[in-house]
Amino acid sequence: MHTGLKITAFAAGLAATFGSAYAVGGAMDPAVAAKESSHQDGHGAKDRPATETGAAEKSAGQAPELPGGLQISQGGYTLDLSTPRVEAGEPAELRFAVVDEDTSRKVTAFRREHDKELHLIVASSDLTTYRHLHPERAADGTWSTPVELPEAGGYRVFADFTPDVKNAEGVTLGADLAVSGDANPEALPDAERTVTVDGYEVTLDGALRPGAGSELKLEVEKDGKPVTDLQPYLGAYGHLVALRAGDLAYLHVHPNGELGDGRTKPGPEISFTATAPSKGAYRLFLDFRHEGKVRTAAFTVHAGGATAGEPVPENEESAEHGH
Repeated sequence: MHTGLKITAFAAGLAATFGSAYAVGGAMDPAVAAKESSHQDGHGAKDRPATETGAAEKSAGQAPELPGGLQISQGGYTLDLSTPRVEAGEPAELRFAVVDEDTSRKVTAFRREHDKELHLIVASSDLTTYRHLHPERAADGTWSTPVELPEAGGYRVFADFTPDVKNAEGVTLGADLAVSGDANPEALPDAERTVTVDGYEVTLDGALRPGAGSELKLEVEKDGKPVTDLQPYLGAYGHLVALRAGDLAYLHVHPNGELGDGRTKPGPEISFTATAPSKGAYRLFLDFRHEGKVRTAAFTVHAGGATAGEPVPENEESAEHGH
């Protein structure tokens, strides 16, 4: 654990924390960034191998497509976060809007996907704090949600949505958030095959692969017995988000199968298909509901390296920490 660092200014709290993500999202003019990158489908990232897409675009003379969440502006939309800083351990309200760059107006029409018009994720730069929030939208397009973040330091706010316009694709925008206080960033948790949360044991089977889809299976148990009565959450029996260590590139996936299809069972296993945009370390966050409460199980995995619960090969260490 690093020596405590007092976070007192927004710029100082972010510049050292987000490195490449801040450079991509903040240094580029929003209009230029939107033109130079193609639409990023936050929900469909699992279906599009990023490394293969990048190679094809390079051969055609185009810039490679960036993973979701690295830009504050993309696809003609900008995330306007009007709450850039909050106090650690204190109740606060996050307020933001999605702005249409063509009209400079706040977006008020969104497609409802997975039971929500917009999914808001907040994560600390060390990936030890994670929140999946459900903000409410006012008539003028301003979103708000209460939040309380326990640790000081740099955070990233992700807005995952699809505008309700013809031929619209899903977009994931990201903005930096500073949490004031004595910051003590932690090391990325070790990779483990099984984690325990609130009395539940969740076991991960499978591995992320860079540039190729792979299946991730998560099995939920309680008191040593399989949980076979998971309750729907956001239109599925589980919700999975993956964030890349270092720049917090965002990968949003959903389970294989659908509720009511006659094949998808309410546990104990939830299956996902995901594609990592690159080699390196990732943090997986699984939300699941049982007995009326949503719980989150978090895993560290290494794409292109060790599977869950195995040591990381020496030649992968630079990929994990080089972002």
